[in-house]
Amino acid sequence: MTTSSTYTFNPALGSLALSAFGRIQVRPTELTQRHLFDAQQESNFLLSEISNLQPNLWTVGLTSTALVAGTATYSVAAQTVMILDAYITYGSPSTDRLIFPISRTEYASYPNKTEQGFPTVFWYDRLVAQTITLWQVPDSAYTYTLNYYSCRQVQDANYINGQNVELPYRFLDAFVAGLAYRLSRIYRPEQEQLRSADYKRAWDIAAGQDVENVSLYIFPGLGSYYR
Repeated sequence: MTTSSTYTFNPALGSLALSAFGRIQVRPTELTQRHLFDAQQESNFLLSEISNLQPNLWTVGLTSTALVAGTATYSVAAQTVMILDAYITYGSPSTDRLIFPISRTEYASYPNKTEQGFPTVFWYDRLVAQTITLWQVPDSAYTYTLNYYSCRQVQDANYINGQNVELPYRFLDAFVAGLAYRLSRIYRPEQEQLRSADYKRAWDIAAGQDVENVSLYIFPGLGSYYR
């Protein structure tokens, strides 16, 4: 059997948009600048939706921040979608200790928010200018580093220079199905229900593979995660 021996299939946004239009029977000869504009806009709305649907493993990264004695609150990057896990590094030899999330209500209930000591919990405040607040407030007993794993938003989708969409291979079909669904609402409303079902099927298949392959995995729900 002769095969390609390659693993490079990763179409640019323009090609994915053409595939999405093809699924709703809009031929390339019908496309105008307006079609292309709508496809790019809807692609980015779709990526926003994908960022909200689950913790996307390909967007997980580790952030480390040196803590300052007496300072409880620290900035979080604007593109952060959620914080998954956090721990404090301290001492010599270096030791890591897990810290735990609390809600705004629980933090508000603490009677002494300025109490200093070893931080044991954190409150992730998901404002436009996001922050993470520690309790207890770091003291000067050690040099502390806050480390946290977080998911960030997926990068913008653009046509410039044949750019690819920041998605792993297993999500390409789900992306095209989702884009076709969104474009059907504009150009082929009679296909909206069919395209919605196709998108759900493709998404369920892709999302089912975007999990950690361990015996126990706690899947955080975005609706109430660290608010």
